[in-house]
Formats: sequence, structure tokens, C-alpha cells
Amino acid sequence: MRAFDYVRTTDTREAVRLLADDPEASPLAGGTTQLDLMKDGVLAPARLIDITRLPLHDIERRGETLHVGALVTMEELAADSTVTERLPVVREALLLGASVQLRNMATIGGNLLQRTRCRYFRDPTVGECNKRTPGSGCAAVRGAARMHAVLGASERCIALHASDLAVALVALDAVVHVQGLSQSRTVPLTEFYLTADESPQRENVLEHAELITGVEIPLPPPVARSGYLKVRDRMSYEFALTSAAVLLVVDGGTIDQARVGLGGVGTKPWRSYEAEHVLTGAPATRATFLDAAEATMRDAWTVPGTAFKVPLARRTLVRALRTVSGVTA
Repeated sequence: MRAFDYVRTTDTREAVRLLADDPEASPLAGGTTQLDLMKDGVLAPARLIDITRLPLHDIERRGETLHVGALVTMEELAADSTVTERLPVVREALLLGASVQLRNMATIGGNLLQRTRCRYFRDPTVGECNKRTPGSGCAAVRGAARMHAVLGASERCIALHASDLAVALVALDAVVHVQGLSQSRTVPLTEFYLTADESPQRENVLEHAELITGVEIPLPPPVARSGYLKVRDRMSYEFALTSAAVLLVVDGGTIDQARVGLGGVGTKPWRSYEAEHVLTGAPATRATFLDAAEATMRDAWTVPGTAFKVPLARRTLVRALRTVSGVTA
């Protein structure tokens, strides 16, 4: 690991200024992914700016919106009463996303910014990685690629976005608050991430001298039902092969409102507007769910190692929809 300077700050604007002053600086919060990448030699910041003491630890409900500070831990958010009562899809995504030990360290802001689990990206001895070295190629396209993406993918990059929480939040129309050197801004989470076929080396719209300071989560109607289904190789903590975050409002057997996010298949947390279009206004039946799943995966881009994900993702979404809606036939 490269030697680095360590700076601690308690002021958000000072943290941003420190980032702006040093292009090789990086913020440090829970560090559960960042330190691994530093040990692997993928990241090599010259300075770490410890932001854990910034005043970004609050969870506050304001009307029908939940405001979450970027430094709230995964465990703290999962235990929040509003999340338990109104956002089961978020709670389930958090609890399925990591062990208790990691949930007590990992922050919400860090979770949204976690890097891909692509084995080729995380191994600097692999020369072909457009994410690390733009223009060098993508070793995963021709290599073992079971844990890679099929949506937002191309021959340029098939690296998978790993966050479970982000999948639930894109389905809920969450918004992130970002603090820059001269101004703050808000970005819908559906617009925050970039697909790998657009820009392999850049995963989101955050600039170097910007920090996520919080997340706004609109609360769904009290009659809504939601859930998160994660399919993985083992029941203990593992990254998703496929996952689905689903929210439905069903009235008299008809779907009045539908929100669908997919994980384990996209180069970014994937919002399936195609599935929502099929579901909204349609009867809550298995046939409708099958049509929605078919629409979701219609544009999948696969290599031999990832082809199995297309039917698996369809089945995952259908099962999640049946579970949330209560449709058993």
C-alpha cells in the first residue's frame, strides 16, 4: 500500500476544500471497500481525509420524506422505525447486503459509492481493464464472467454494480444531496450513476471535490407493499447473482402503482421502467408479471459466462412481484 497523509476534519466545507486542493486526496468514512482497494493497489491516494466526524449522522422524517445523512451507518438506517414501517424494501436490502459487523461500519454514502466487484478491475496485474486504464480493453468479456452485468454492458465493460441498497433507492426515486466547493446540488439517484457502456472509467456524476452529504427517500403510500429479493450462491453474506426491489399499490386486483429496481444484472443500479409500464394498470396476475419480466431483460447483452442471468433475472422479478402482491397462482 502506498504511504499516505491522514487529515481529520469536522467541517463539511473544509473537507470539500481539502479535496479541491489535492487531486490525489480521497475522503474516508467506513472504509469497508476503500481500504480493500488500497491494499489491492487499485486505489493509491496520497492523502486520506477522515470525514467521520462531519455532522451528517442524522435520520429525520419531514412529512412524507425521510432525510438520511451520508454518514448514517447501514445498521442505523435498518433499525430506524420509519424504515421498518414504511420502507421494508430498504430494510431488507440493507440486512441482506452485509454482515452485522460491516453494517456497523459502512455508511450510506459509502455504500452508494462502492466500486465494482469485477475481479479484473481489482487485480492490477490484469492489463485489460477500461475502468482502470481507458482504452486497454475488457478482460472480462473473454474471461470468466459469472459475476458480471448484462444490462448497460457492452464489449467495452461488463463490470457489475454491487450495492443492494442502491437498487432499492433507485426504485423509490431517492435523491442525493451533493456539496461542492462553491455550491450544493441535488441529483436523482436514477441520474447519478453512469452505465459502463457510456463511460467505463467513470461510474457516477460526482466530481472530485464533491461529497454526498445526504439522501432523501420519498415515502410510498401507506397502502403500498414492498420487498427485496436477493438470489445468491450461498445464504451467508454474498453478492447478488440477481435481485429485485419491488413496490406495488394494488387496488381491487389492479396494479395502480409499480416501482421496480434490479440488482446483480446492471453496470449501475437498474431501474426497470419497462417492467413498470407493463405492470401499471394491469391485473396483478402471474401472466402480467411474466410479461413485465420479459420486457425488463429484452435488451440484455451477454457473454457465455453471463447468459444464465437473463432467465434467472426474469424468475427473480416474477417471484418478487408474486411475494409482494400476494399472488400465488
